[in-house]
Amino acid sequence: MDNASTAVGAISLLLLLIQLPATAILLSRLVKGPTRHPPIQPQQPTQDILGSVSVVVPTLNEALRISPLLSGLSCQSYEVREIIVVDSKSQDGTPDLVKAAQQHDPRFRLMTDDPLPYGWVGRPWALHNGFLHSSEASQWFLGMDADTQPHPGLVAGLVKTAEMQGYDLVSLSPQFILKYPGECWLQPALLMTLLYRFDPAGIKTDQPERVMANGQCFLCRRSVLATVGGYTSASSSFCDDVTLARHIASQGFKVGFLDGAKVLKVRMYEGAIETWKEWGRSLDLKDASPSAQVWGDLWLLFAVQGLPLLILLSYLFLSPQLSTPPAPLLLLLGLNVFLLVIRFAMLLAIAPSYDRQSAKGGWLFWLSPLADPLAVLRIFLSAFRTPREWRGRSYEARS
Repeated sequence: MDNASTAVGAISLLLLLIQLPATAILLSRLVKGPTRHPPIQPQQPTQDILGSVSVVVPTLNEALRISPLLSGLSCQSYEVREIIVVDSKSQDGTPDLVKAAQQHDPRFRLMTDDPLPYGWVGRPWALHNGFLHSSEASQWFLGMDADTQPHPGLVAGLVKTAEMQGYDLVSLSPQFILKYPGECWLQPALLMTLLYRFDPAGIKTDQPERVMANGQCFLCRRSVLATVGGYTSASSSFCDDVTLARHIASQGFKVGFLDGAKVLKVRMYEGAIETWKEWGRSLDLKDASPSAQVWGDLWLLFAVQGLPLLILLSYLFLSPQLSTPPAPLLLLLGLNVFLLVIRFAMLLAIAPSYDRQSAKGGWLFWLSPLADPLAVLRIFLSAFRTPREWRGRSYEARS
């Protein structure tokens, strides 16, 4: 065996040591998929849940995308007692849209959360204020983001599922609306960084530190939220939904994360650049995780999502220089072909979680595995940086 083959064999062994344990962890999570809770279905309310939900929506310059949410919330029946929009001094006419909705639906109420206290991030502060001003007669608190588009029957279906399953907190993964080529290619790769790190939506997680949540649709028993002090435990978190959900789970309450693609759509960011910047910097979840867990997740993503494409491309480039591929290299290639097969299988599995009907270049969704190294790089970059600006607010002076 020549020197080149010896070196390639040694490198292959090292990569196998990195990838094999991570692959085993990934497979242990994926095999749970067939046992997950089925997607939430829209339902009609019944007498026992009427007036049981207070909805709180935080806003800051959301005029261009809040209208579908306002109309969608108006379509919910009277299981919704009130809809409190907590605005952070928007300058784009967002309050006017809420006031117009209030003319047709008296359940809407507009309030402001200004000023923002030191040590708080804007979103949890707005939600905390909405909780404090919500009706104590409501049994449930439902936080929703301005970019969501709820279907009729969402709230009733969510509450009925939570009560039937005994959840104290349950949040939903939505159906994502894609419009432009760049995001059709990049967004699914970024989403996959979450799917690789956590159990599938609909699987009960017994470890509080592995709980997943989505603040875009976040239902919690009001009594539970009062017990933990509202959003105070997530006051400085840029992933307040996961931080709060894990805190509540650690107190012994039952927390669920379910598939909501049939009841909820979301239009998060416009184009690949905004998706990379805005969503990418919160996906690391470092504010909700101990450093050891962050490092462990980075290793797993690097091993099973970031490396496979790079390894196979490297082999295609180097193979003419190898007279006889060493055995460790052949094993490494087989493992990474297997990982790519898993990746494309997962792409098929998440296809219903995307609305690509009006997307330009929607076919790029099927090439999103090619963006995996970039997506993993984005998580690494985010993990070592604290955001200094978020949704139009500056946090430069915060430690």
